[in-house]
Amino acid sequence: MDDRNSFYRLGKVNRRTLMMGAAAGAATLAMPAVLRAQAAPTLVTSIRSLSNPYHAVWKQGAEAFAKSVGLEHVTLVSEGNSEKGIADIKAMLAKTGGNMVLNSDPNDTPDARPIVEATVGAGAFVVTQWNKPADLHPKDFTPNYVSHIEFDGIASGKQIAEILFKAIGGSGGIVALGGMISTTAAIERKKGLDEALAANPNIKLLDFQVANWKSTEAFDLTSNLLTRFGDEIKGIWAANDDMGVGALEALRAEGLAGKVPIVGVDGIKSAVDAVRAGEFAATVTSDPFWQGGMGLAIPLAAKTGKIDVATLPPENREFYGTAVLIAQDNVEEYYKNNIDSQPVIDWTDLWGRVTGPIRT
Repeated sequence: MDDRNSFYRLGKVNRRTLMMGAAAGAATLAMPAVLRAQAAPTLVTSIRSLSNPYHAVWKQGAEAFAKSVGLEHVTLVSEGNSEKGIADIKAMLAKTGGNMVLNSDPNDTPDARPIVEATVGAGAFVVTQWNKPADLHPKDFTPNYVSHIEFDGIASGKQIAEILFKAIGGSGGIVALGGMISTTAAIERKKGLDEALAANPNIKLLDFQVANWKSTEAFDLTSNLLTRFGDEIKGIWAANDDMGVGALEALRAEGLAGKVPIVGVDGIKSAVDAVRAGEFAATVTSDPFWQGGMGLAIPLAAKTGKIDVATLPPENREFYGTAVLIAQDNVEEYYKNNIDSQPVIDWTDLWGRVTGPIRT
């Protein structure tokens, strides 16, 4: 059944019901609740910043899904301000009367609780991604808090570190750029780096600096690190691609692009271009296009009754999604299928990329 047509049919039923209710008298009082329950919901995405290429692709995925089901889509941007992010969501809940589904990447880990509580309290449905407190669980807010999605940051951080170590010949000094220290992804990716370092004693971590996921901060920090350590720096580990690209620009300013390998996470276009050019050794993508669309598809399926949230297994409530390594051996194929053209995703395959439950 075409979702768009089903929502249109619901709208027609509402108008007939309203006319019948007006004639019946007492039933009229119940009409607003019925209308809210059956009207087409609004799809809402809440992310940190569209200036970040990763979140820009996330928005594209959300819009592609919204178009596929014929629903209105609204993007809320916190610009790294937790209070703004939470306030904007509450305002949208009020505007829609709770008739919405939300895909939220909370700006910071503590933000997830007020976002979930406000959404559930309004009767809306929500999926969170990346950041939430360890004691906040979808099962405690069934059915409205449908799922939480992460990607195994420890595995990704360790994988790219090992590739970097191999690229510099198994020994030498590296520097590392971390994300916001209070976010799950930054914490886990740093743990992965630490595990790789512990297993490779010939690699020396010269310095670890926090660049808060931003290319501008990474550029400045890398420039300073190059001045400080000079040719001791054989490679650069970055917790996300945007910081990696900032580091690359700092290397380019010193004529070192392609001579000092970089690794990152996210699979943004500029990083994939750098892999193709031999300036990045690798990147790992969680596929933000998929995240943007599937983070709406799952709660919409719950709201419309296509899935019964109460019967979902634990691995569908809090799960790791599938991450993909992009390196020299597969970069051209990835570029063709994901950058040269819009990815083709089956939005009805809600659980096809589940790799397992999140570690507790």
